[in-house]
Amino acid sequence: MKDCITKNTIREEANRCWMCHAPVCSAACKARMQPSRMLRSLRLENEDGAIRHARQMDACLTCTTRACEKACLHGRTGQAVKIQKIAGFLYRQGTTIDLPDKEQPLPDLSIDFCGIRCENPFILASSPVAHNYEMCARALEAGWAGICFKTISYYPAQEVSPRFDQVQQAGVPFIGFKNMEQLSEAPIPTNFDILYRLKQHYPDKLIVSSIMGQMEEEWTKLAHFSTLAGADIIECNFSCPQMTNEGMGSDVGQNPLLVRSFTAATCRGTHLPVIAKMTPNLADMISVARAAREGGATGIAAIKTIKSITRIDEEALTALPVIAGKSCVSGYSGKAVRPVALRFIHELASDPVVGQMPLSGIGGIETWRDALDFLLLGCTNLQVCTSVMQYGYRIIDDLREGLQLYMQRKRYKNLSELSGLALSNIVPPESLNRSTICRPVIDRKLCCGCGWCFISCSDGGHQAIFFPPSRRPSICEEQCVGCLLCSLVCPTGAIKQGERMEKARGQQLFLPE
Repeated sequence: MKDCITKNTIREEANRCWMCHAPVCSAACKARMQPSRMLRSLRLENEDGAIRHARQMDACLTCTTRACEKACLHGRTGQAVKIQKIAGFLYRQGTTIDLPDKEQPLPDLSIDFCGIRCENPFILASSPVAHNYEMCARALEAGWAGICFKTISYYPAQEVSPRFDQVQQAGVPFIGFKNMEQLSEAPIPTNFDILYRLKQHYPDKLIVSSIMGQMEEEWTKLAHFSTLAGADIIECNFSCPQMTNEGMGSDVGQNPLLVRSFTAATCRGTHLPVIAKMTPNLADMISVARAAREGGATGIAAIKTIKSITRIDEEALTALPVIAGKSCVSGYSGKAVRPVALRFIHELASDPVVGQMPLSGIGGIETWRDALDFLLLGCTNLQVCTSVMQYGYRIIDDLREGLQLYMQRKRYKNLSELSGLALSNIVPPESLNRSTICRPVIDRKLCCGCGWCFISCSDGGHQAIFFPPSRRPSICEEQCVGCLLCSLVCPTGAIKQGERMEKARGQQLFLPE
């Protein structure tokens, strides 16, 4: 019980870290330790990485000044983050678990995408995080494998103010993000000059030119200029959900005929690989992706943002953000859309035609675990936007390290070994095993007696949990259907999935005291 509470407390405490710019905790450390790096890894679910960093901070174990905690900006508005407690816990964790061998080099993250070698699978998505030279250069210097530049078009974009909204969660700036941005506002010559300079200065990085036209001639011209600028790949934006002109963005992406003709028009202007960026604002993405292939597309990128209304302003009586008393439907992104993105990626990768094309995964990639989901479903390239807007380009450190440590632990040597491994295990509903059951088991050592499992099962399940005055829940086997809702709500991890067995058989419901 004590260990479980400590582990949960440590996670909650680390989530209080604001991940400051130029972190004052690291600057204050006389021993030149990097507590901010450890905290950031823990925040971004790179637990093995956090332990590795803590193991290099042995000076923290004997520190009496706690200068890092005294400097913590949280202390100005409340209680400073308990950095020494976190470091000590993680240091001890490193002595009890199997960490990857430090002597062996970390696995190679390089990957081929559309015939182009990339140092790792992570690039910036076409968005506000990649819209000028200075930003893109900083990202590439930080370790991103490339950038997909903010969409270039002849269309005169005029942005609104404000243009963002979010769905919040405790300790996280936003899990869902709404934006009303359209395309690059810079002149076309300026944008292509930026692409040219980026490729000249970073020849080994992947430079993708995102374009959008209103007619075939514009697609062809923009593709031609992208080629002259030295781009490696051209991405056709068939997906922006907040364009003010009909026949652009997601209006095109829902029409297979337009997707085919505009992809073909793009291919007429270049010899470069062309990838078609799909909108999720439709029921069937396969027909549109096949149309892009018929038009000459080399690969597919999915997904772009989902049309949304996040909240209603109770004073202005319109959606947020409020622009002079009005608002509109616009794109939703962030970690909240990842399940939708994965569903579309699975469908694309499973299709006998589209599944043969390189896939670029987009949608809620914030941590290395998120990235792994897309890779296991068949992606070879990953585009990131919203999490960079929250945490900055620095997240690339934990995206790479977390993925490498996982690969090393599982003995994968390169990313190609991971690609698509989960596809064969995702089957139609009628193919699932329905003759067996896994009932929950309760670990008494971890159960704190909160009764959350009882509430969920009683009010949202099958009334299979008894909760006596002793606050020691028990499970009625006759009532339990094995839905495992109780395990999902348990705050201490005391409820686990039991052994799978035939539905007619019984089962031990509790672990030994």
